[in-house]
Amino acid sequence: MTEISIITPVFEDPRVEHALESIRAQRDVSGVETIVVDGGSTGETRQVLGAHDDLINTLISEPDDGVYDAMNKGIDRASGDIIGILNADDRYQDPTVLRRVLDSLSASGASLCYGDLVYVDDAESVVRYWKSGAYNPNRFYFGWMPPHPTVFVRQTVYDRYGTFDLNYRIAADYEFLLRVLLAGDVSATYVDDVLVRMATGGQSNASVRNIFDANIEVYRAWRKHDLRGGLHVPVVKPLRKFSQYLRAAVVSRS
Repeated sequence: MTEISIITPVFEDPRVEHALESIRAQRDVSGVETIVVDGGSTGETRQVLGAHDDLINTLISEPDDGVYDAMNKGIDRASGDIIGILNADDRYQDPTVLRRVLDSLSASGASLCYGDLVYVDDAESVVRYWKSGAYNPNRFYFGWMPPHPTVFVRQTVYDRYGTFDLNYRIAADYEFLLRVLLAGDVSATYVDDVLVRMATGGQSNASVRNIFDANIEVYRAWRKHDLRGGLHVPVVKPLRKFSQYLRAAVVSRS
């Protein structure tokens, strides 16, 4: 029986080795399905995937229309009751992450689980600490969202609400979470701990233009679901990052 499916999208990024090793290290989980969706990598990335052939249950290797298209392909192939997405440049914080997620979902009966995330530099120093906090969907009105790499969703949620909307090039994860948590009625539970380590960078923060475009997409997501707040949320949402950098500075000094 597959308890949980983990989808890893990748394209020409040999750091996927760290993501796969962190999946392999997970303990006390009876059934983990590993799905890698590769956009057609060559060279070192293909060598890394080949070296982890025994771990990868499904390898999809073909051109795609971006990372969210790759995620959708993985979701369509997943057989687990729970689905998580771990990007190629992310890895789980420790070997107990999946067990704690499954326990939290079981104890709460919720349909979605999330936790905290840290951004780390090449020296593994924490440069940004994304503290999610306890769940309240109304926090979306104040610029909140849970960090998507820490989000685990029951398969039934995708069946009911659909997968990622490819009309959103940068913020499809935000639109999905807004769709199911605020516009929808999906229940959620919070694991008060760091679940994922993410390499610094990322598509939404890759340039000033991307930051601007991402916030335009945030506004579009609110309009799509006919929610009030679409005008001010793109303004307050980026401000939350300041507290994340401050928290990282405090943690590094402690």
